[in-house]
Amino acid sequence: MSLVTRLAAAAILIAAGLGSASAKEWKTVRIGTEGAYPPFNYMENNELKGFDIDIAKALCAKMKVTCTFVAQDWDGIIPALLAGKYDAIVASMSITEERQKQIAFSNKYYKTPATFAVPKDSKITDTSPAALKGKVLGAQGSTIHSNYLEDVYGKAGAEVKLYGKQDEANLDLGNGRLDAVLADKVVLMEWLATKDGACCKFTGAEYTDPKYFGEGVGVGIRKDDPELVAMFNKAIEEIRADGTYKTINDKYFPFSVY
Repeated sequence: MSLVTRLAAAAILIAAGLGSASAKEWKTVRIGTEGAYPPFNYMENNELKGFDIDIAKALCAKMKVTCTFVAQDWDGIIPALLAGKYDAIVASMSITEERQKQIAFSNKYYKTPATFAVPKDSKITDTSPAALKGKVLGAQGSTIHSNYLEDVYGKAGAEVKLYGKQDEANLDLGNGRLDAVLADKVVLMEWLATKDGACCKFTGAEYTDPKYFGEGVGVGIRKDDPELVAMFNKAIEEIRADGTYKTINDKYFPFSVY
């Protein structure tokens, strides 16, 4: 064997070794979530609970990995993923083009529309941008809902106020500081059924424009972890196929959120 041939063979072996070393073997997956977005994720007795949490645990069981959870404020949830604080986001994060510039996503695990809530004595029934000109509208910041309000309603003359958490926006609506709040319909439904939410009601249309609201909610993952994306996708298919997903869905909702 010539020197050139031996060197070429050695290079192939080194490349093969590097390739196998770069494929991470996942045994533990750290999951970031907000813990302030009921019924999808929330804290109860210092424990994370909700639809997102139960789905994450079911996916981890299918992937045969040990999962740990990290609570993280929403506005820092993607930066913390990129910084390595955790490996995946399971926090009702919608799959949008803007977010896909930063991170990868699994396939969707649910999809629900956005809508407005207003005080019960409100006369607002038309929620078009023109009809809400001059109104004070609220949403949780760094969300698909805040982006939509700022881009569509703010430019049409509404005043947009953003909040760190959804319950802060809801509180201001109930206290008369806002004319309307835009949020996920299921999240608002949960709040409207509480004592605090008795102040308010749904109004107007449902919103699903993919440009702003994406193609559903997925697991957020770093782009350099493609094998983890594939693992989550396979697990989502499995819990959908074997009834696990339906069991979790029915625990929280009398309708399918998929």
